[in-house]
Amino acid sequence: MSQLEFFYSGYVCAPYLHSYESVNLKEFWINSKNIEKLFFVTGTFSPESKPYFSDSTNLYLLAKFKDSAKISKDLIAHNQDKTSFLFNIHDDLFQREVNGETNFVTVYYLEYGEYEEDLQEIANLLLKREKIEKAGFGNMNTFCVNPSKFTFPYSEQIVVIEVASEKSHQSVKKYCEQTRRDVNRKGMVMTNLISLSILDQIK
Repeated sequence: MSQLEFFYSGYVCAPYLHSYESVNLKEFWINSKNIEKLFFVTGTFSPESKPYFSDSTNLYLLAKFKDSAKISKDLIAHNQDKTSFLFNIHDDLFQREVNGETNFVTVYYLEYGEYEEDLQEIANLLLKREKIEKAGFGNMNTFCVNPSKFTFPYSEQIVVIEVASEKSHQSVKKYCEQTRRDVNRKGMVMTNLISLSILDQIK
């Protein structure tokens, strides 16, 4: 009997290095039916996460995809010497219409195991923040020609948030930081992994 293969929708963040692999991957994703949206973004790693990803760069391709299994194959075929991040969303915490265009995506990790009541409380707190249009919980896989020496210990507890706002990226980043503090005040340790400021939508 064949083993069932699970796949998820989610987000993928691949370094854009103006290299052969980067340009090929961008063109491939522009034409891929698996890619719903594709952006150029700048990535900022938090001081807590940067030691795990010392090969980080500044400019990334950020894509929203339908099938994570296909994305894994894409990243293996176009593997680079800077880390790519695959965020699989297992649970959509919520999605709603908000004013403005999506201009910021931020990724957090929870510093403990998944508890249903905690996720519900986090979802309730995020819902109070009117600029957040979507939030999801899942895990992270990484792809790199040179794997990191240190294993990131929180890859199974990832929270991804989409923010829509007309304000500056710096202003939205502060808004997300306040949101994170609101969650932490409730006794749940949610730490920023990477903040992605959208520069341009390619697809």
